[in-house]
Amino acid sequence: MCNVNILHLIEGAKQAKGLTVIIDVFRAFSLECYLYDMDVKQIRPVGTIEEAFSLRNRIHNSVLVGERHGKKCDGFDYGNSPSTIMKKEVAGKTIIHTTSAGTQGIVNAVYAAEIITGSLVNAKAVAEYIIATQPQTVSLVCMGNGGVRPAPEDELCAEYIRSLLEGWELEDFEQRLNSLKVNGGAHFFDKARQDVYPEADFYMCVKPNIFPFVIKIEKDEIGFIASKENVSMKQ
Repeated sequence: MCNVNILHLIEGAKQAKGLTVIIDVFRAFSLECYLYDMDVKQIRPVGTIEEAFSLRNRIHNSVLVGERHGKKCDGFDYGNSPSTIMKKEVAGKTIIHTTSAGTQGIVNAVYAAEIITGSLVNAKAVAEYIIATQPQTVSLVCMGNGGVRPAPEDELCAEYIRSLLEGWELEDFEQRLNSLKVNGGAHFFDKARQDVYPEADFYMCVKPNIFPFVIKIEKDEIGFIASKENVSMKQ
């Protein structure tokens, strides 16, 4: 069995080696799964707002999606909220995506042999992909809040994926999943912050294993590409 390490935050991404899973449950990589389910053409993660605007000028039919401190970036088409993006508005388009935590993990994982993203909505697919790939080393990187503070939802996702890889049951999984309403996801239930953190986002991000694909990170001459790859799922 491969060597599975759980790392944390941007510093963890910088240390990640082997097959690296960059985990951001609330909301970057849950959102990217939903975007592919909406039939977007392609997702391009970037580290900075300036890169995002530059790429939009180069890519026809592209859409800017992203946040800083949770809020939609000025001049962007959408924030980082899966419940506020409609399929008819993004299908067939290239998404340029930048966030405070998730995409920062991608750009900082400079020693990774391979990068995929992870979230609860495709956790089992991530595990199945890793099992099929059989790497010697796996790094599960919990990006946390802003890449600088631990987040319970990302820790739970990493531990769940590790349990699937190592063949043991995470017995308190359901209990910890439910506790995210008050421990990690309370901001989604703050009536004064619904414009930034809609309650619907919480429920969309904590549905385990609803997508049978992983998102692989590759690079071409103009930057990173986050591509959907279907996974053969075991029952």
